[in-house]
Amino acid sequence: MTISHDAFPGFMDAMAMPFDVRGAARSAALAPGDRVRFRLAVKGGRSWVDRVEVVSAPAVDAGLQQTPAAPALVPVGAKIPDFELVDQANAVVSLSALHGKVVAATFIYSRCPLPDYCPRMVDNFRAVRDRFAARMDRDLALLTISFDPKYDTPPVLARYAAARRAGGPGWHFLTGDAAKIERVCNAFGIQYWPEEGLITHSLQTAVVDRDGRLAATVEGKDFTPQQLADLVGAVLDRAP
Repeated sequence: MTISHDAFPGFMDAMAMPFDVRGAARSAALAPGDRVRFRLAVKGGRSWVDRVEVVSAPAVDAGLQQTPAAPALVPVGAKIPDFELVDQANAVVSLSALHGKVVAATFIYSRCPLPDYCPRMVDNFRAVRDRFAARMDRDLALLTISFDPKYDTPPVLARYAAARRAGGPGWHFLTGDAAKIERVCNAFGIQYWPEEGLITHSLQTAVVDRDGRLAATVEGKDFTPQQLADLVGAVLDRAP
């Protein structure tokens, strides 16, 4: 279920994101726009909602949009619009400058505390980097793009990358002004809650071919690092 939630003090900021559901929560009778109280469980490398109760039904307001706006997702085979952001070393990185390389991109925010969300996306890319170490920055680039640009400045992303043993040649942790981040998120299918201005914490990993065309997208988090690396390898091995 996707919940736009208040902050968990000392644990997680207010955000709108999809949660796995287990136990009694799976039988809860819910409707879009319900106000709910829920319990979030975090254990090992996973998180899930196991209790949920409706506090109030949706407000009757014709002007209130309760569902995410439709993203301007670029279809597979189409060119990704060029963008220019700043990486953890405060260097400008544009998609057009990476022409001729395969590019994998995913989206995170550094304060995400749930191990099977943003941290897993970084772990997946670390496995890709390690498998293709000889090709990094030569014909493969990894872009980890923050959708929390107010907090995730280049120094913050540099510390985050170092703490997670991430980064290195060809792996850029990117940020920029809110308008630029919004355009990039829309192109890759990251959704927004327009009535609150929050980004849903959807998970999307994309692979772009050497000509800047979207080769494949992988939604969610229930794939293995090896599966992602196999996909990247298949695009790398395509004839130019």
